[in-house]
Amino acid sequence: MDPNTFWTLIADARAQVTDPSDSDAVAAAASALLATRPPAEIVAAQQVLWDLLALSYRNPLWAAAYLINGGCSDDGFDYFRGWLVVQGREVFESALSDPDSLASLPAVIAAAESGEEFECEATLNIAWDAYLTATGMKLPEDAFTIRYPELDPDWDFDFDDSAELSSRLPRLAALFDV
Repeated sequence: MDPNTFWTLIADARAQVTDPSDSDAVAAAASALLATRPPAEIVAAQQVLWDLLALSYRNPLWAAAYLINGGCSDDGFDYFRGWLVVQGREVFESALSDPDSLASLPAVIAAAESGEEFECEATLNIAWDAYLTATGMKLPEDAFTIRYPELDPDWDFDFDDSAELSSRLPRLAALFDV
């Protein structure tokens, strides 16, 4: 499986669920679709997913998650990026190139009022669950590697520094009254 096929899987899962804003439902649908594929392809999907998670392991995006979710731990950032993946390729790539672009998403705008947090731990299990469904076995432990890059030192500041966040993510900061 390559990234294009993975993104098609996510798009198909989003199209299949009644409410594509239900991230857990999208992840479950993606897992069910993936489970119909050969086991080797499921294993390959796990690597593609972790490569996307590594690609999105960036301080600017972490700062955006911190703003949107009212804080963001290490695990919380994994789950936020899981949520971001099931939003689809366009949203994911826009957020990577400009995390402040998340301020234009209707769900994020609504969350500024409601306090909703964006997390989807289930995304991290798409291939695990698909492999178990397809084979009755756990995904092999050596099925993937995680290669996180170093975080950008230019963004190594206290995310509670509202002036700094406002200057770097102005639209999100304004939306969340920072």
